[in-house]
Amino acid sequence: MNEGLQYRLAASGGAVAADHTHKRGSERCMKWRKMADHVQGLAQLEILCKQLYETTDTAVRHQAEKALVEFTNSPDCLSKCQLLLERGSSSYSQLLAATCLSKLVSRTSNPLPLEQRIDIRNYVLNYLATRPKLAAFVTQALIQLYARITKLGWFDCQKDDYVFRNVIADVTRFLQDSVEHCIIGVTILSQLTNEINQADTTHPLTKHRKIASSFRDSSLFDIFTLSCNLLKQASGKNLNLNDESQHGLLMQLLKLSYNCLNYDFIGTSTDESSDDLCTVQIPTSWRSAFLDSSTLQLFFNLYHSIPPSLSPLVLSCLVQIASVRRSLFNNAERAKFLSHLVDGVKRILANPQCLPDPNNYHEFCRLLARLKSNYQLGELVKVENYPEVIRLIANFTVTSLQHWEFAPNSVHYLLSLWQRLAASVPYVKATEPHLLETYTPEVTKAYITSRLESVHVILRDGLEDPLDDAGLVQQQLDQLSTIGRCEYEKTCALLVQLFDQAAQTYQELLQSTNSSAADITVQEGTGRLTWLVYIIGAVIGGRVSFASTDEQDAMDGELVCRVLQLMNLTDSRLAQAGNERLELAMLSFFEQFRKIYIGDQVQKSSKLYRRLSEVLGLNDETMVLSVFIGKIITNLKYWGQCEPITSKTLQLLNDLSLGYSSVRKLVKLSAVQFMLNNHTSEHFSFLGVNNQSNLSDMRCRTTFYTALGRLLMVDLGEDEDQFEQFMLPLTAAFEAVAQMLSTNTFNEQEAKRTLVGLVRDLRGIAFAFNAKTSFMMLFDWIYPAYMPILQRAIELWYHDPACTTPVLKLMAELVHNRSQRLQFDVSSPNGILLFRETSKMITTYGNRILTLGEVPKDQVYGVKLKGVSVCFAMLKAVLSGNYVNFGVFRLYGDDALDNALQTFIKLLLSIPHSDLLDYPKLSQSFYSLLEVLTQDHMNFIASLEPHVVMYILSSISEGLTALDTMVCTGCCSSLDHIVTYLFKQLSRSTKKRPTPMATDDRFLHIMQQHPEMIQQMLSTVLNIIIFEDCRNQWSMSRPLLGLILLNEKYFADLRNSIVNSQPPEKQQAMHLCFENLMEGIERNLLTKNRDRFTQNLSVFRREVNDSMKNSTYGVNSNDMMS
Repeated sequence: MNEGLQYRLAASGGAVAADHTHKRGSERCMKWRKMADHVQGLAQLEILCKQLYETTDTAVRHQAEKALVEFTNSPDCLSKCQLLLERGSSSYSQLLAATCLSKLVSRTSNPLPLEQRIDIRNYVLNYLATRPKLAAFVTQALIQLYARITKLGWFDCQKDDYVFRNVIADVTRFLQDSVEHCIIGVTILSQLTNEINQADTTHPLTKHRKIASSFRDSSLFDIFTLSCNLLKQASGKNLNLNDESQHGLLMQLLKLSYNCLNYDFIGTSTDESSDDLCTVQIPTSWRSAFLDSSTLQLFFNLYHSIPPSLSPLVLSCLVQIASVRRSLFNNAERAKFLSHLVDGVKRILANPQCLPDPNNYHEFCRLLARLKSNYQLGELVKVENYPEVIRLIANFTVTSLQHWEFAPNSVHYLLSLWQRLAASVPYVKATEPHLLETYTPEVTKAYITSRLESVHVILRDGLEDPLDDAGLVQQQLDQLSTIGRCEYEKTCALLVQLFDQAAQTYQELLQSTNSSAADITVQEGTGRLTWLVYIIGAVIGGRVSFASTDEQDAMDGELVCRVLQLMNLTDSRLAQAGNERLELAMLSFFEQFRKIYIGDQVQKSSKLYRRLSEVLGLNDETMVLSVFIGKIITNLKYWGQCEPITSKTLQLLNDLSLGYSSVRKLVKLSAVQFMLNNHTSEHFSFLGVNNQSNLSDMRCRTTFYTALGRLLMVDLGEDEDQFEQFMLPLTAAFEAVAQMLSTNTFNEQEAKRTLVGLVRDLRGIAFAFNAKTSFMMLFDWIYPAYMPILQRAIELWYHDPACTTPVLKLMAELVHNRSQRLQFDVSSPNGILLFRETSKMITTYGNRILTLGEVPKDQVYGVKLKGVSVCFAMLKAVLSGNYVNFGVFRLYGDDALDNALQTFIKLLLSIPHSDLLDYPKLSQSFYSLLEVLTQDHMNFIASLEPHVVMYILSSISEGLTALDTMVCTGCCSSLDHIVTYLFKQLSRSTKKRPTPMATDDRFLHIMQQHPEMIQQMLSTVLNIIIFEDCRNQWSMSRPLLGLILLNEKYFADLRNSIVNSQPPEKQQAMHLCFENLMEGIERNLLTKNRDRFTQNLSVFRREVNDSMKNSTYGVNSNDMMS
């Protein structure tokens, strides 16, 4: 039976019971036999569904999953899905049918015909209407199916009618029926809005944006208005919210309103983690809904009248409404809107009954944060009840901070509000008082005292310590740094008082004879000091946000003296015991102190230094730096086995080594000279080859040697003896590895550890040596003596990424011509020899890694793709380093270049397209390598097999729409090189020049066989430029001219279809835009011509956007991507 016909029959109520009496008997027998098979198959499917969703046996579930995947891919899947929906006895089989149908309508290859999709849509609506009491997950899956069909068919026409767009009409019959039907209708709209708002990976982003824009312009406001009207009706009636169905209806209505307000109106695809900066880009056509205060009032009224379980959704809607873009209003309208908003907030604060619910509390904190992220302090102070509201908000904040254990993740929003308020104080011009000088110190005090009080409770009750969540603590301290600087005298006085109390108590505890480090009172004292050291570091770091005075610098001096005195005390006791958290707080303090008071831009006459001199005898920056280095060496000595402290200590050393003046002062210190002459595991335990440690824990060694390398370079000059002396420990390590590898029986783990540590050290030195003289010393030291050891390691351990990745990264660093350091003498063959080694390593690694076969998806990046990515980066660095003439390889029959390029192709073809864009490091290294290859080695690209060329072109096509601008720009550049090459070849062939090389002919032939690939890219680039927020317009313009000149007829068709898709009154303007685009453009790709085209394109984009601003169709009517 025809599948489409089956659906039409089903939609009218009789799926398989049609009358076939006029058929011949034999056909009837065959049909019944088929039905019997269907019924038998149906029973089998139901068993599989039960096994998939209910069994606890993993093997059985895996088998069921495998069988159901085969079913999804079978040719009769569609008809069986309908039978499952009609006759399936379990909800699981209905769920399977719905999900299978979703997959069928979503597939991009061999899509279902329009008729069939319309039938499925009608069938689903009918099915939902006649079965309102299905299992919730089945209803959800069917609604999802409806939403998917509607989204993907949004531009499909049948007899000049957009058949999938009358969504409100589809839903109206549900809204006029029972409460259950109403819930289904509202859920359909909610799910559809959500579906259209979300991009999916299987369809181009440009197509998604066009559907989303069209839906926004044609339907979204009507849906939002409908949801508000239904909410008004619901709040007007006395809803019985104990009734589950009425409760469910209200919840779905609120979700629908939220989905409308949370819509990505302008295609920015914002990252949800950047919550505080979010502005809701409501279209101008929605102004009426927000100028009328009844919309805002509706949600505030709902908050007070519905149960606490639903009010978080109401607050989520209010957060979005509070974030409406400022430009939607003029000044008077905005002031009025803000006044209503602040009144609503005040009402909630005055009646806080629902706020103890964590979800309500969290959303309300978000709402408070939006008051300042979207409005200025100058506007807030003019609101009628501002003094009362700021008092209530301050009290709410203080209470929240005091209850630190309640909803800790919500505190971020409150601190964010006060941070923004405090930062605005110097700029506020309004005459009305802002009162922040009164309330900000209260907030600062509440934060500091509550953190100190928490220490006792955490130790007493064995709770989770917030200090263990370094990210959260750092985020809060960043916010406090600004808040604390407001009325800084009060903050400082409080910190000095609290610190002196805590330090005195701590000292007394240590001096009492019976206390030990494990004593709970000592732990409590340490915990309080840890918080205070973190907070002092933060407020010193906050100096950057404010114009500081001498008095404030002197206050900073008071705080710094106290922390340094505490450090002297704790360091003197490290031999007996230390506290990891306190040490991390010290490092955080030193980092902030370094940023503000050490470096080339700092005023050395600062009052801070005067105070340090008076109290601690530290008279200048050199003496302060000696304190830093003393702390760094102490940490490396006592905390070498503690990875967090070691890595942060080394990061501090690294940061100090970056400053031009500070690095020169550091080198003069005896402690630094000691480090340069004694960098061995004997003095620094973290350099030891410890069998217990993980190979990846050695990463910090690279940081250590980068800093040492910078320090060594200050006075190194051309002194080879000093260099050799410095390298002695590394020479000994290389000799030890060489010795091990030369015997058949060696301790593999020890060899690996020694080698990995060594290559990490060398990478640090290579990174630091960015001058020719010093880098050449390193190069001569490592080549040719030790290069074979690296090659041997790759051969032996290619399957162990913990070992190969550091080796490959070292090689990638050695071939990187950073600051033109790789400049060999004219008589030196070293450039070519270095490339040979690079080629050998890439080839060895590439060929061996491909022997691993299929790698599980969850391990593929670590085991294979990471190494491949480093190989791509290495090849790119050496090809673009400008120290090798690649023409000589073919000239002298050297296959090093060919081997490297062929290995690149083999590795590339082993990677699925999706992985190229899924892993950012891989995509960046691949696309930057491709850019170099298309620029300098286009003859190689032209000589490739057709399937390889198509793979590369497809990857460029997909990369053009990537979210990463770097990838997108690289694709534009690669495409430009390819198009320019093609254009030149075509020009030569028409000018009857001497016969081109066979490869050129072959490449041209491939392109002529597959014109759709270049046409697709022309369409994509034009789409992005016209319809999207094009962040790299210049890069996009470069390949576009070549694409147009290669496809003039296709471009003309594209232009006509875009013009015709406009409303009649705008077609002439759009036609003129295209005429102006090509005005003065000649048929060549000379730089002058390209530049003129780029200028024309800039004007074209502006004019097209202006033309389409008032158009309700425009971008939406013509599906260029189909």
